[in-house]
Amino acid sequence: MKECGKNSSSPCAACKLLRRRCGHDCVFSPYFPADEPHKFANVHKVFGASNVSKMLQELPEHKRGDAVSSMVYEANARVRDPVYGCVGAISSLQQQIDMLRTQLAMTQAEVVQLRLRQSTSITNSPPNSGSPIMGSQPKGYYHMDLDVDQSNTFNEPMWPY
Repeated sequence: MKECGKNSSSPCAACKLLRRRCGHDCVFSPYFPADEPHKFANVHKVFGASNVSKMLQELPEHKRGDAVSSMVYEANARVRDPVYGCVGAISSLQQQIDMLRTQLAMTQAEVVQLRLRQSTSITNSPPNSGSPIMGSQPKGYYHMDLDVDQSNTFNEPMWPY
């Protein structure tokens, strides 16, 4: 058997899975090493070996690594979610971003209201009293109570993946 790749004597993961001879000119061997068989297995399931081979041969060599990384990512996403693939993951992340932006806006609004309340209570306090008047609120002032879940620390993800 001919060598597959430059320093290896075993067939690459693609040739091993396809049960074919792996030559020194194998288009798969630089991107699907023998010690990572799962990498090609999913790509083969989703795209097919013939299509992957055609795509790689049509690309210049300096772009093939990126193309393989993209195919591996999409194939793994398709195995996890056959309908949406990586688009489902992107959509889920976008929803999380939107939710976090909303939470941030609500928190910023509450900070503004707290500062306004603090400045109003300081200006309404009688001279030499030392503390603001408790319980008084200026006309037209609205208070927004927010329940904040403090059980989650910033080190843990908020949503399971």
